[in-house]
This record gives sequence, C-alpha cells and structure tokens, in this order.
Amino acid sequence: MKRTLARRAAVTALSTVAATSLLAAGSAEAGAAAAPTAAPRFLAPKELPPYPFSPWYADRVHSGLPEGGTACTRSGLPRKGVSHRSFWTELDTNAQQVTFVTENTRAARALAAKLRKSVRGCVARFLEHNPGAQGDWKDFGGLAVEEGAHVYGVHVAPPESEHNVRLYGIGRDGRTVTVVEWGQMGTLDGIPLKAFKKTTRTGVNKLYR
Repeated sequence: MKRTLARRAAVTALSTVAATSLLAAGSAEAGAAAAPTAAPRFLAPKELPPYPFSPWYADRVHSGLPEGGTACTRSGLPRKGVSHRSFWTELDTNAQQVTFVTENTRAARALAAKLRKSVRGCVARFLEHNPGAQGDWKDFGGLAVEEGAHVYGVHVAPPESEHNVRLYGIGRDGRTVTVVEWGQMGTLDGIPLKAFKKTTRTGVNKLYR
C-alpha cells in the first residue's frame, strides 16, 4: 500500500508541470558518431539525495520515455535510443532518470541545449496556461563532469492547490544525454541542492563506467 501511494504521489507531482510543457526538439544534426561501447548505466537508489523519512525504491530500467514524458520537457523528445528509470519513497518524494543515446555528439549537444532551454521556460509556460498560479525557478549553474551538466530548480503551485518543487540535472557524455529529475511537495527553500548536484554528477559520470 505504501508503494502504491508513493507511486500515485510521484505521478501527481510529475503531471503538475508536465501537462504544460511545450518543448519541440529538433532533428539530429550531422556529425561524427562517437558510439559508446555499452548501454548507459543508471543511478542506483542509494545515489539519490538522502530522504530522512523513507528509503528510496527503484523500478528496473525501461526502454522508451516514462509515462507522460518528463516534467518541463514533455513534447517532441526523441523516441529512439531512450531509456528511463523511476524512483520513489514512501511519502511524497520521487525522482527519475531519462537517458537519450543520439546519432552523434553534435545531435547530443543540440538536444542538451534544447532540454536546458525547455526547463528555463517551464515556469513561464505553466503560468501562461494556469491563470492565478504561482511559480518561480532558479539556475544553479554548471557542473564539471564529462562534457558538462547543468542544474535548475522549478517551483509551481496551481491556483488553490499544493506547491511542488523539482530539480533538474541535464548532462552529456559524448553522444549520450541524461536528465535527472527530483521532486516533492514544497518550494525552492527546502531543496537538497548540494546532494542533488552530487547525484547529477554521479549520474553523468557512471553512464559508461
């Protein structure tokens, strides 16, 4: 029962922002391919930001996009070379990692840029489609890992509803792009930023290690 409630909380938190996302990812650009030697690896539950009231649980890695896409980066994402893993706790905190293996490094660079742009515009899109809602976001800067990663925070609250906060870590290793997403009820004041940056760095670092 706890696991079922946690899954429901995760879906609710994700759909709050995902339903208003308008990202349109472009087609892959030409460039020299940098093929990885193996399938990308994913985060383990113990590598997520510690949660004081519950352990983290994880589903197996699935092919394709997660159901409903990803919050703030929902529409127009590549359908090939995609895999994801979902994580949850016994309460309202949840996470997921989505990884894209593109044709080449130039396509990966373009996709990472479009994902970052989509997250930066997420709150504006949400407020436009939800009159009376609240929202704000922060750019928490880059991380020196592989070909780089960037961390953002997004907070939204529909009219007369609960506040939800999400953190995004978008990183690249060669022609592979990964998006680490963490969320729970609350605002940007209570986020585990330092721990999430460590999680993002770990997620990018271990893709092919």
